[in-house]
Formats: sequence, C-alpha cells, structure tokens
Amino acid sequence: MDKSWIFKDRDTLDYEIGVEEFLIFAEENASDPKRILCPCKRCANFKKFAVKIIRGHLYENGFSLGYLDWIWHTQGSASRSSVNRNVPTPASMPAPAPTSARAPIPSPGLASETVNVCDAAYNSSEYNNESYQFRRFVADAEQPLYEGSECTKLKSILKLHNWKARFRLRDSAFNDLLSTVGSLLPKDNVMPPNAYEAKKTLSDLGLEYIKYHSCPNNCILYRGVNVDASECPKCRLSRWKLGKDGKIRINVPAKVMWYFPIIPRFKRMFKSPSTSELMTWHSKQRIEDGKMRHPADSPS
Repeated sequence: MDKSWIFKDRDTLDYEIGVEEFLIFAEENASDPKRILCPCKRCANFKKFAVKIIRGHLYENGFSLGYLDWIWHTQGSASRSSVNRNVPTPASMPAPAPTSARAPIPSPGLASETVNVCDAAYNSSEYNNESYQFRRFVADAEQPLYEGSECTKLKSILKLHNWKARFRLRDSAFNDLLSTVGSLLPKDNVMPPNAYEAKKTLSDLGLEYIKYHSCPNNCILYRGVNVDASECPKCRLSRWKLGKDGKIRINVPAKVMWYFPIIPRFKRMFKSPSTSELMTWHSKQRIEDGKMRHPADSPS
C-alpha cells in the first residue's frame, strides 16, 4: 500500500484518499471497530476513538510521520503472533519528533528489532510513566539518523558516549563534538545538539544508577552506619578530596562508586515473553537425565 500520502498537504485529494484507505484498513483489522487507536500527531496511537473522530483528528492534526509500518492496526501478523498470541494489543510508541518538515523514512534495512519487546511489554490500558519512557526509547532505537541511513539515532549516541567515556571527555567538549558531527550530516538528521539531549535519550533505557562515596583504598562505602563519617574507620583516610594546596576539600568525595541496581534490569528482561523464556530456561526447559549437557547441570 502506497503511504506517500502521509507527507502530503492535508487539503489534497491524495491525502483524503489515503486517510480513507487507512480507516478501511484499520477497521477491517481491528478487534473492536468502535474503538481504534488514533495515529494522528497528537494522539500518536495512545488513545482509542471511533472512526469518525479519528478522521477528524487526521485532518486537524495530521498523520504521525514516523508511523509508516502500521503494526498497531494489524491483527495476527507474523511478527506479532510469533511472540505471544495471548498478549493484548499495546498502544503504539509515540512518533519521534522530526527535526525538519519531513521526518526520516526508515530504510528497509532497519527492520523492527524492538517491536516484539514493546508489543509484549505494554497493555493499551496502562499508560504509566515507565511505559511512556520505554516506548520513547523504542522510537529512538528504530529512528534512522537521517533519511536513508543504516545507523539509528540510539546506536549513534551509544557509540559517541562510549568514545566520550574511553577518553574521559568533558561535557563541554562533547557538546562541540555533537554540534560538529551534526553540521556534517544531512539537514534532516536527528543527532542530539548537545550532551544534555543525548543523556535524556539514554535515560529512557532505564539505566538508572546510584552514586556512593567510597574509601580511596576500597575499604568501605559511606552508607548505612558510615553515611555521615568523614574518614574511613579502617584506614583512617579522609573521605574528602585533597586539593593541590594540600587542604581537604569538604563535600568533594575522594572516590565515588557507581552502583547500577539489578532489579530494573530484570524488569526490562522479563517484560518480553521471548526474553523471559530465555531467562527461565535453566529451570524450565533444561533436560535433566543425569548427563552433563550444560555447565548448569553441575552441582558446583
């Protein structure tokens, strides 16, 4: 089905015909034709309405430019039914905001690798903060860096952040790098303009962390009974950093440990039926016939 009408003016005949074709397609494939997810720019497949209301929204707000593969309006497709046939139909992830008049069109090589995870993770009736952030992450994960690019926005940000961490680059220098790289890319690129925007994208991954002050000799963490201590009770080293002038800089920790909680990561893994099946393989699907088939078969 030709979807080029999505990018045309809303007062053209092509757009009108395209809207009617979409509504027929959505109504034929909907489990409940009276309540269909609205793909307009404002609703972004988060809300359900009758066909008449959706038609009005599409003319008033326009069609979501990033929603080219109508996965949330197709029942029983191969990609969705292969994950879990009993999973309820989810709301769609919001379309990424375009940086120009026309958003980048995903190339055929950028097949949806995270749709199944999103499909299995969220119910259309649950619109909490966590699900919204995760769907935004999915949108960024699948959005091309620019039209025709084989690299996604998320993949580009992760590579640059890895490079920043390896060479201990300051945020000010990272800002200049992002600005320079963005200026060398086509005008429709979605490269974040600064480090702050790049971190916001990565925060949707759910990779939250906790910072703990640590003893320079790794004796203790300043938490629990030692949360207010100013020196290590074992080696007696100061908790605070020593300045170049030899004076102790109060409230500036000498060493910091970054702790990544495991529970949010388990939640992410178990949101997908396919991933959770792999996580529970050792206890549910492993063959137990007294033979050594896997390291998990050993008592040690």
